[in-house]
Amino acid sequence: MTNAERSAAAEPILELRDLGVTFTTETGEVPAVRGVTLQVRPGETLALVGESGSGKSTVALASIGLLPGNARATGGASVDGEDVVGATESDLARLRGSTVSMVFQEPATALDPLTRVGAQIAEVITNHRDVPAKEAAAAAVDLLRRVGIPDPERRASAFPFELSGGQRQRVVIAMAIANDPKVLIADEPTTALDVTVQAEILDLLRDLTVGSGTAVLLVTHNMGVVADFADRVAVMLKGEIVETGTVEDVLLRPTHDYTKRLLAAVPRLTVAEQGSERAGVQESPAPPEPVVDLRDVSVLFGRGSRAVRALDGVSLVVRPGETVGLVGESGSGKSTAARVALGLITPSEGAVHLFGADLHKTRRRDRRAMRSGIGVVLQDPVASLDARMTVAECIAEPLRVHRGRMSARERASRVGEILERVRLPRSFAQRAPRELSGGQRQRVSLARALVLDPRLLVADEPTSALDVSVQETVLEVITELQDELGFACLFVSHDLAVVQQFAERVVVMRLGRIEEQGSTRTTLMHPETDYTSRLLAAVPVADPVRQRQRRAQRLAAAAGGSDAVA
Repeated sequence: MTNAERSAAAEPILELRDLGVTFTTETGEVPAVRGVTLQVRPGETLALVGESGSGKSTVALASIGLLPGNARATGGASVDGEDVVGATESDLARLRGSTVSMVFQEPATALDPLTRVGAQIAEVITNHRDVPAKEAAAAAVDLLRRVGIPDPERRASAFPFELSGGQRQRVVIAMAIANDPKVLIADEPTTALDVTVQAEILDLLRDLTVGSGTAVLLVTHNMGVVADFADRVAVMLKGEIVETGTVEDVLLRPTHDYTKRLLAAVPRLTVAEQGSERAGVQESPAPPEPVVDLRDVSVLFGRGSRAVRALDGVSLVVRPGETVGLVGESGSGKSTAARVALGLITPSEGAVHLFGADLHKTRRRDRRAMRSGIGVVLQDPVASLDARMTVAECIAEPLRVHRGRMSARERASRVGEILERVRLPRSFAQRAPRELSGGQRQRVSLARALVLDPRLLVADEPTSALDVSVQETVLEVITELQDELGFACLFVSHDLAVVQQFAERVVVMRLGRIEEQGSTRTTLMHPETDYTSRLLAAVPVADPVRQRQRRAQRLAAAAGGSDAVA
């Protein structure tokens, strides 16, 4: 009997029966989840997918009894035969961390910044098992070793801020598996990670759960991750399950129209057929003068022997009307390069030319005028929009700073106009950011970035936190406005499929240097360096059959094989 057959024959370890969740708000009761019935068996991974607001994270929180105080759950939810809905807090505390554990999306908020990581793992152990502190500390070091943290004895004494994003997520996973739980709930565990670290984390979770009998409920909007990791899929829409099935059936043979639309919105990474050749360089007319021009730029943080070289001899240009994708792993220097282009970081060496002028040789008054020609969209619209302001006030702020002579009526008219350009109704102007969805908030951020008709838009991971259909809408809006307004765009991202779809040229960065650059199609379909090839190999695709082949080839290449990844 295969693992899949054994899992199918086993009794469910996590079971939801007609689960409903209602939130009590100032305007009344709002149903978030309705009639959800799901089962996850030992050794099985069930992926819960859907757009933001579909209810998938609420289902995950209800499964572990972590709903907020204004939420009311009905129906049934049980873990290893023990009821969760209606359970006392002491019963839930006993279940959490021992029978069921959770891996959250953002490890920075899941970890205590003031406590060493070894002590945090040891605390999870001693909360559920009567073991001496010394034994728990040794177990914490062993767990760090199991999750692939280098030099675990030393890292156990580190604080979370001293670790990379991928290492922090490994610490969170170590805490989640510390007591050998029967159920692991993973809520967007790889969303904030670059593609190579994402692949490592998925490999780690697979190694830790396959053969152990651990059931996994995976909440994600990344269909490539679903194809790579899940056995079955449940699709949610407006709080209800609209389709379930094996990963092959749902991703390759969807039956519900919503599932089909969701999959159609997934950006597809196109790679070259094996044996095909890189096209020759075609002659093109003389390009226009760059909007931004980085010339042999280096950036050092710190001094003396402790100095870190974040950028090393970086040269790149972005011309009017074009989009340049800046890609690479976390720590590659891509966000630092974007901040240099914005004038937020002064290079240690080299020059930055903005709109034809040397930014750091320009008078302060003129430099402010130059910066009014730049719009910025950041990854997290919640953090970048002031919660105390209305949408209109957020968008109008650049107008007040740089267009002081505009009347209140002119500002209001301009705000309404730019809202319509980003496909939002003018009535949204009086709403608060918290009243909008993630995609709507990101379009408000885009409206604010473009309200001054900038010549350059710098977008730093603007879609990584969005589900695929909302991501598609945001990218369509940027493309439409770029065609209309002609601004240049520096697009920083770790999603190579999005970059391939959206950018004309791509710059691949590694350890503060440019690894290679060129047209997006040529560079990503026919990479010249092993590093770019490894980045492409780590991108999961939304086809479970093809993804299994890619994963096997990637692991073989990492072990010393030479097969190319198709």
